[in-house]
Amino acid sequence: MQYPHPEVTKFLASQPLKMFINGEWTAAVSGDTFETRDPGDGKVIAKVAAGDKRDVDRAVAAARDAFRKSDWATMPANDRAVIIHRLADLVDKHTEILAQIESMDVGKPLAQPMNGDVPNVAQTLRYYADLSVHTRRREPIAVSGFDARTVRSPYGVCGFVFPWNFPILLVGWGISPALAAGNTVVIKPAEDTPLSTLYFCKLAEEAGIPKGVINVVTGLGETAGAALSQHPGINRMSFTGSPEVGRLIAESCGRNLVPVKLELGGKGAAVLFDDIDIDATAKALAGAITLNSGQVCCTATRWIVHERILDKLANRAAEVLSGIQIGHGSDATTGMGPVVSEKQRQRVLGYLEKGEREGARSLLRGGAANVKGHEEGYYVKPALLTGSPDNVCAREEIFGPVAYVMPFRDEAEAIELVNRSSYGLANSVWSQNLDRANRVAERLVAGNSWINAHNLFPHGVAYAGCNLSGMGGGVLGPDTLMDYLRPQSIVRPLG
Repeated sequence: MQYPHPEVTKFLASQPLKMFINGEWTAAVSGDTFETRDPGDGKVIAKVAAGDKRDVDRAVAAARDAFRKSDWATMPANDRAVIIHRLADLVDKHTEILAQIESMDVGKPLAQPMNGDVPNVAQTLRYYADLSVHTRRREPIAVSGFDARTVRSPYGVCGFVFPWNFPILLVGWGISPALAAGNTVVIKPAEDTPLSTLYFCKLAEEAGIPKGVINVVTGLGETAGAALSQHPGINRMSFTGSPEVGRLIAESCGRNLVPVKLELGGKGAAVLFDDIDIDATAKALAGAITLNSGQVCCTATRWIVHERILDKLANRAAEVLSGIQIGHGSDATTGMGPVVSEKQRQRVLGYLEKGEREGARSLLRGGAANVKGHEEGYYVKPALLTGSPDNVCAREEIFGPVAYVMPFRDEAEAIELVNRSSYGLANSVWSQNLDRANRVAERLVAGNSWINAHNLFPHGVAYAGCNLSGMGGGVLGPDTLMDYLRPQSIVRPLG
């Protein structure tokens, strides 16, 4: 594989990179730009147009015109699916390019977007395109004295604000059902990682997506992101990110009575009973907390381990984590890359310090990591902590390669330790006793419970959260397509 790919070099050469509105590449009205940096070495990758409210106004207007005037919303579902399949084919064809862009922008090892994130985008596009063809949009209602039915239609303009940890993957998860349902979209990618979303727009052009159906406004969260969530011209809103920003988004949408989907943070737990394969489980959980350098909202950051095996499990996990190669995403030997920014690195290091001040004990000491030749990169070491369940590192989302280990004696104590969290995104139960595993999994308060694995996202299974982890619906399941189709009753009296 050539690195960087000539197409990546060509894409990044035309700077500042412009946003995509109404099928046109355009600078911000203000002319302002911002920089996106390679987390692996701190160097500037590109200057990007910094949009604000005026650019959001343009994008929403374009999306509204496209919804009303193009045939995207009204064309037969199978015709729309043909175009979405064409886009999926182009994503597959350009996997190497998208993966390189994603790797250099996020910092993750190239193999992760190459083998995971980017192929999953194509799969998600196809899943919802096919589902839309087979979804009945008119259903009769059996009521005495009336001819009645429910009709489902696209909402209109759907706004999306995405985070920086899985930019291209979450674009696929987010907009695929909205597009398949016949809506138009306005996307505000994270300012740290806008590049793969912009390249995706080039593929949408080539696929024949009509002008104005997909619009991307790049910019800062407090300007472009806030303007999108506050805009009275959107009909549906989706936000993926922190609970703190999620509250602000919900408040903005509430003022305009715009329905909102919030996919927020988590403090996932893994409950480990004493009949597990210690070596295999230690490797699996080490892989979970180092995936994307721990910047995964649903990953297992609380390890609740039966007291009889805690020491063996923790020692084996520490050995595995100590052997992980930390390096630049472009290095084929890298097992874990940097975190996304210096701000994020300081957040992780700050939590480790706060945890120790509150009495946490290090089973594997984390801290800043130094990578030869990339001394300016944002690297941290994996860490394992243990101590009181009330410690800040056991309660709050760190968003880095840090796990907190706690013992339990019986099922009731394990369940209580999991459910005392204010979050509710995803947990896992590990045991060879499937009756017990299923029993415990059903009692954990979260949108998702996994058994003998963590971070599972099959298409067709809804993925969502509760409590601080989200509201308003999830992603990946058939219900998500229905989230983007508003119901309408049609009733006629008989006789």
